[in-house]
Amino acid sequence: MQAYPLKFEPIYKQRIWGGQKLREFFNKDIPAGEKIGESWELADLPDDKSVIANGELAGQTLSSVIEKYPKEITGDENFSGAFGLLIKFLDAEDVLSVQVHPDEQTCRRTGKGEPKTECWYIISAEPGAVIYKGLKKGVSKEVFAETIEKGPPRRIAELLKKVPVEAGQCHFLPAGTAHSIGAGLLIAEIQTPSDTTYRVFDWNRVDDTGKPRALHIEEALESIHFDACDDNLSVTTIGRLIDCEYFKIDKGHQARGCELLLSPGEVKTLIILAGFGAILGADGTSVDFAAGDCLLVPAAFEGAMQFASDTQYLTVTI
Repeated sequence: MQAYPLKFEPIYKQRIWGGQKLREFFNKDIPAGEKIGESWELADLPDDKSVIANGELAGQTLSSVIEKYPKEITGDENFSGAFGLLIKFLDAEDVLSVQVHPDEQTCRRTGKGEPKTECWYIISAEPGAVIYKGLKKGVSKEVFAETIEKGPPRRIAELLKKVPVEAGQCHFLPAGTAHSIGAGLLIAEIQTPSDTTYRVFDWNRVDDTGKPRALHIEEALESIHFDACDDNLSVTTIGRLIDCEYFKIDKGHQARGCELLLSPGEVKTLIILAGFGAILGADGTSVDFAAGDCLLVPAAFEGAMQFASDTQYLTVTI
């Protein structure tokens, strides 16, 4: 196999809180008129596997290609299991549910779910946009449970910290953090490969059939870290944005005409936030990139990014 940067067919997810910003910002070919809340750019889950969209490997899933060429793709000849990232774009036209994702200890203790740690990079924020990130000081499991039981339901959201946000910020949310995304936000979400979400409150909404979405109160109470402190909920804007045990994220900015060498040895995922250009391989191959693209650069690839315009991007490593 001759290694080259891999692009993928996005997996679109209709959500009750979604909109059409993915078309507006990134020219995504989403279904017109539908509430598309998520575009899964890189996924290796049992029911959702990214399909390669370019080059000689087009039409194959990422997982099948890693199985055939583990060292070339990941750098580890003995690599097994799912690829360690799930990357999405989120269009929150409306507020998301108050929710939590479990950690490894909770999954083992309860015998269900997959752990998820994540971060949100704010691509665009309407004036006054907020996120809900962690519990207010003094909110215990007993207080949280009593609020759920006695209500009113909207008080649940009031127990979380309401944080104003703006474009360019990156917010880290370790597993066990109660959270929600407010309306008017476009976000790049980088996370561990899990789709386990426990909803606590969904703003009294109903779906198209008139039914409320399922809540997972018992699981959420088991998963929330009620003793967590603010030190783990970082906000960054430049350089190394995230450095946790599951992934590292670096923010890059290059001017038109610049070139950035890509050395072999480590698999990298590039999320293009703005701008365009091409990645040229040492063998003469070329793969274009533009805003809204997510590219996996195999560990065996050697080449360079050439920037045809002012470009912002994230580099994710595991």
